[in-house]
Amino acid sequence: MSKQTAIRLPDETFDRLKALSERTGRTSAYYIREAIEKHIEDMEDLYLAEEATRRIQRGESKMVSAEAMWRDLEN
Repeated sequence: MSKQTAIRLPDETFDRLKALSERTGRTSAYYIREAIEKHIEDMEDLYLAEEATRRIQRGESKMVSAEAMWRDLEN
């Protein structure tokens, strides 16, 4: 199942997207979907890393060296 959404783009971005669509014969929706699917995992990873950093800064989590992690996994 697919869902529909609306976004606002700066004029320059919209013009570039429109030009790309016209040159390639693909729809703007195709390129928007491609961009989201290509980058959403990176954005999710960044969010998780930022949240982990905040937890460490608040003292809710601690950092462990890779050496300690591997040592603990072996035991």
